[in-house]
Amino acid sequence: MSKESCESVFINGVEYVRKDVQKADKLEGTPYCIVRTYSAGVFAGYLQKREGQEVIVRKARRIWQWSGAASLSQLAVDGTNQPQNCKFPVEVDSVTLTQAIEIIECTEKAQKSIASVPVWKM
Repeated sequence: MSKESCESVFINGVEYVRKDVQKADKLEGTPYCIVRTYSAGVFAGYLQKREGQEVIVRKARRIWQWSGAASLSQLAVDGTNQPQNCKFPVEVDSVTLTQAIEIIECTEKAQKSIASVPVWKM
């Protein structure tokens, strides 16, 4: 087996993961943000790239409807205290948004709260 194909190895029952694999999975150094757009709505995820008003958001969830936070600013700081009343659809791996008008970096608390909202689907 080539070195490139090994992503992890077990030694004495402990799994060790290649450093470059860990970075790719965690999007290390990439801020988790709420992005409001002009016409596509609001998304939460990792801000991978920004060029003018165009942004690429990874591991993104659309914030279709929220409750339990007075504004997007509060949602980015505190998260929601009413996750059962929020409508956040399934996470997509990547979305390119062409008219980003607001980008708010989230706290770890808010990120966990957003992740805890059940997937809304029809």
